[in-house]
Amino acid sequence: MKTLMGGVALAVMSLSTSAAFAQDKVELVYSDTVPESDIRSETLKKEFGECLGDQFDFKPYFGATLFKQGTELTAMQRGNLDMGSLAVYDFYNQVPHTAILGTAYLFKSYDHMRQVWASGVLDDLAQEVADMAKVKILANPYIGTRHVNIKGDKKVMTPADLDGVKLRMPGGEGWQFVGEALGANPTPLAFTEVYTALQTGAIDGQDNPLPADKAMKFYEVTDQIILTGHLVANNQFSISMSKWNSMNEEQQAKVQECAINFEKALDKVTLDQEAELVDFFKGESLQVYEPDKDAFRNHVLDAYKASKYSADWPEGLLEKINEL
Repeated sequence: MKTLMGGVALAVMSLSTSAAFAQDKVELVYSDTVPESDIRSETLKKEFGECLGDQFDFKPYFGATLFKQGTELTAMQRGNLDMGSLAVYDFYNQVPHTAILGTAYLFKSYDHMRQVWASGVLDDLAQEVADMAKVKILANPYIGTRHVNIKGDKKVMTPADLDGVKLRMPGGEGWQFVGEALGANPTPLAFTEVYTALQTGAIDGQDNPLPADKAMKFYEVTDQIILTGHLVANNQFSISMSKWNSMNEEQQAKVQECAINFEKALDKVTLDQEAELVDFFKGESLQVYEPDKDAFRNHVLDAYKASKYSADWPEGLLEKINEL
């Protein structure tokens, strides 16, 4: 009888220990708009998810199956979502100073962008996001430089050539202004709906980094890529402050470490892809060419300076960025 009771006691203790261990695991629910098959999603699962180890339960949802594009920030603030890859424009209404990060031609190149983020000149802005939007930016993975991709054979060399072109831009006022500043007629549309809209003629074009153009097969329903290079694009890989504050210091350090691990890996993946994709698209019979970049840059920056967005730029920050 003693042996039986002892065995039962050990079994109960074992179950209790397992339950306690399971309860100690930190659940991290993540939402993204890109498909699960996209290399960005694969990189995230490997370089962030696997990096976290057994103390976390990372639950990623891809293809906007959990939350639609542009709704992730609100979901994080309401406690319905722990993590997301957010666009800078998602913060604008609550943190107006972030408008500067969405300024086309702000960064001269990938190297310049990395230099700016590493310099510390944007630390105050990141703290504002944490204080006002209740979201902590963990990393800024590079997703590519955005270029204009359209249907038809009309040569586009200056912003005037985009007059009347229905150019899909992500939802949100800031994104729409980018399209307008480029000279086009911006049309808000969810990322997952772009292919069909191009196919049916509901829109004339879209802008995205080259890796996204390939992943979403936009080259199948467009005719040319104009290498405007108007946005050196990052996603803000973020976690809600409520989730962040619920973790102990060791857990926070691990999440931060894995976020940087993901950032470095995705940077390399993106740069490698960009180096190969111009030839790939030409092989798919697309015209790929550079326009008059000075004409685009001057037109865009003049539009920003004359807009409400420049009024929200932190004083002196543009000059600090340009000096780097």
